[in-house]
Amino acid sequence: MKIAPHQLEKMRADARLELYVLYEHRSRQGEDPADFVHELPSADELVVAAIRDDELHDSGLAAQHGMARLAGLSSLPDAAQHRQNADDVEYELLRRIALEHPSLMRAAWSMMGRIRRG
Repeated sequence: MKIAPHQLEKMRADARLELYVLYEHRSRQGEDPADFVHELPSADELVVAAIRDDELHDSGLAAQHGMARLAGLSSLPDAAQHRQNADDVEYELLRRIALEHPSLMRAAWSMMGRIRRG
């Protein structure tokens, strides 16, 4: 999961471009930026999400994680357990990203704070 500094800078540049496109699109749709800018993730959060998603795919857990997320949204009796399982996997991945990439630590911890635990 270790990413070279030049790769990280490229990922950040791509994330900033993605945010600019989102901002531009929503503004052109007539939305007031003051109403949506706080909803947009930071560039570093987009980078952390990309690393998390790559790690899910590389470890072969992407399909399981996605299915657990979907099952967690259902009315199944064990929906809460599915949500918790997906949250636990994601939390651990974000924790590892924070430890391996100190410059992304703030974004990773912020994302971890939005995950329901226990």
